[in-house]
Amino acid sequence: LGRAMATADLLVPGARPAVAGPAEAAQLIATYNTMLDRLQAERAAGAGRALQAQERERHRIARELHDEVGQTLTAVLLQLKRVADRVPGELREEVSLAQEATRSGLDEIRRIARRLRPGVLEELGLPSALRSLAAEFTHHGLSVEHHVPGDLPPLAPEAELVLYRVAQESLTNTARHAAADHAALSLRPLADGVELLVRDNGTGLGTAAEGAGIRGMRERALLIGAEIHFEPAPGGGTDVRLRVPAPPGERSADRTGDSP
Repeated sequence: LGRAMATADLLVPGARPAVAGPAEAAQLIATYNTMLDRLQAERAAGAGRALQAQERERHRIARELHDEVGQTLTAVLLQLKRVADRVPGELREEVSLAQEATRSGLDEIRRIARRLRPGVLEELGLPSALRSLAAEFTHHGLSVEHHVPGDLPPLAPEAELVLYRVAQESLTNTARHAAADHAALSLRPLADGVELLVRDNGTGLGTAAEGAGIRGMRERALLIGAEIHFEPAPGGGTDVRLRVPAPPGERSADRTGDSP
């Protein structure tokens, strides 16, 4: 019981000490397990409220970037085009550089807005959103291949968002910290849900403590009752594996269909 208390982590559900020993000790262990279950449920509920607020704020910022900053930069581009037609020849190169810088800034604003609010997820669904994400990260020396079938089992919108955000955070970590040149993103149906796997050929997990990105992924997985594992990949690198259960109605329907 002492070892369990010293190593308990509310973001890693399921680890419980066995109820055994004399009656008083067994009762104490059972009470501790019940307390841990309650704390994890409260943590999941709190994380859910925080993540929902975070998503609302992301949507607001993305909308303002697109509607306000994006439109302002578009107007600047149009103004620069009118100026370019009238300036003396010796200034045209400088105006052209200003146009290019403004255009690059507009593209960056749009890219940030897409990451903050994955419109493709809402409009075209999870498979298309994951394929688009893999294409977006294929740059600057990193190649990302994807294996995402179109015939996935029905998932709740919250589960689809968690799958997308975990894939996004995993590829972000790969691009920033893993020193990898190749990553693979795959999503496959299981008998009782789906499994997301993001694998890279980088430097691996190492011995450093988990950062905010990994703990954020754990919180998102806990929110929808999913399992997430961070493991060494075969041949080096890192595997991020997320198993998301199907909605209860879908699981029961599958079992009914499989029975004789």
